[in-house]
Amino acid sequence: MRSSRRAPALLAAALTLSACGGEAAGPSAAEAAPSADPAHAGYPLAIDNCGTDVEVAQPPQRIVTIKSSATELVLSLGLGDRLVGTAFADSPLPGSLESAAAGVPELSDGAPSQEAVLELEPDLVYAGWESAFSADGAGERGSLHSLGVGTYVSPAACQGAGYKPEKLDFEAVFDDIREAGELFDAQPAADELVAQQQQVLDSVEPVDGAPAALWYSSGTDTPFVGGGTGAPAMIMERLGMENIASDVEDTWTSLSWEVIAERDPEVIILIDAEWNTAEDKIHRLESSPVTSELRAVRTGSYLRLPFAASEAGVRNAEAVAELAEQLEAQRG
Repeated sequence: MRSSRRAPALLAAALTLSACGGEAAGPSAAEAAPSADPAHAGYPLAIDNCGTDVEVAQPPQRIVTIKSSATELVLSLGLGDRLVGTAFADSPLPGSLESAAAGVPELSDGAPSQEAVLELEPDLVYAGWESAFSADGAGERGSLHSLGVGTYVSPAACQGAGYKPEKLDFEAVFDDIREAGELFDAQPAADELVAQQQQVLDSVEPVDGAPAALWYSSGTDTPFVGGGTGAPAMIMERLGMENIASDVEDTWTSLSWEVIAERDPEVIILIDAEWNTAEDKIHRLESSPVTSELRAVRTGSYLRLPFAASEAGVRNAEAVAELAEQLEAQRG
C-alpha cells in the first residue's frame, strides 16, 4: 500500500515550502509570495511527496519540468502556458503536444543546474526522478524551498521506504495524474485525462498465449531490463505477457545474457532512444552467438517503444495499445 500523500492544509496566506527535515522558507521569501486566492478552492494545499512536505498557497503558475514524464503530464493537463522551462527530454514530444510546448526553453539535455532553474524564477520545479534534485543538479529540495521555490516528484518515482510503490499498477498512475491535477488546480482536466486513458486500456484485449517477454531498455555487456515492479512490468502484465524478469523486485534490473538465454523470451520489447536505438539493439542481438538463438531473435519478434513510454506517466496506456497492435501485426 502506498502511504497517504495528502494532509489537511492550515497554512498562512504566504507561500511556505518546507522539506521534511524542517527547513522552511525564510521571511523574505514569505513576504514576496502572493496571498492565497479564495477563488482557488482547496488552497492552501499540503502534499507529502516522497517524504518531503510540499505546501503551496496557490496553484503554481511558473513551472519548470525535468524529465519527459513531468513535461508531458503538464502539457496533457492543458497547462503549457504555465511552463517556463523544460529539461531532460527522454524522447521527442508526441505530435499532439508539440504545439503546446512551442517556445518553451529547453534548459539542458540532462538535469539542469540550480542556477539555470532559478534564472527562470519558477514557483515550482516538477521532476520525474528524485535524483534531479541534488547539489550538482537542479538543487536540493530543502535549498530550493528556502528560496521560495516549490518542488514535486512524480510519486511513482519515489524511492524512500514507505513511498516507493511495491508494485506499480494503472490505478496508481491514475492517482498520480489526479494528484497533479489537484496540485495545479486542474482537477477536471485530470479526471478527463484519466477517463481517456482508461478508455484506451479497456479497448485492448490481452494477447493470446501469454508469451514470455523481455523488456530491453539499454546496456550492452549486461543489459538493463524491466524488472517486476515498475511501469514495464505493469504494461507487460496488462498485455497478458509473462515478464521473464518478474522475479526481480525492482523497477529495473541488470540481467545477464546467460540468464536471458535460459529464460528464452518469445518477444523482446526494445526501448528506442537516441543514445541506444532499437536498431542498435537488434544488431547486437542478431550478431551475438548467445542471443541470436533466442526464440524472439530467430523469429524477429521485436516490439518498439520510445523511452518516454517506459516510465510511469501519460504514455503508458497508449503503450499498451501500441504494443498490442504491433504484436497483432506480426502474428497476422
